[in-house]
Amino acid sequence: MYVHVGGEYTISDRIIVGIFDMDTISPKQTDMLRFLSEAEKAEHVEYVSEEIPRSVIVTIDRVYISPISTVTLLRRISEMKKRSKENFYHG
Repeated sequence: MYVHVGGEYTISDRIIVGIFDMDTISPKQTDMLRFLSEAEKAEHVEYVSEEIPRSVIVTIDRVYISPISTVTLLRRISEMKKRSKENFYHG
């Protein structure tokens, strides 16, 4: 299944490694900041919109900076999986 992460970006939920809230990433989280810095240097970061970033979506090969909240992204994934199960059992 695919999830819309903002802008014109839709990615497969199968390649998502993690979804992180930008508001909870602090300067004390040096590992996360280093990871993001290295991804940026390697040109593996996609800014999906010019809007204020609210979440970081890490996939197996890219990092997406999205204006969509983690709560909304997780709800979208959960609803897709629920619909998929319902279609499997009723279809």
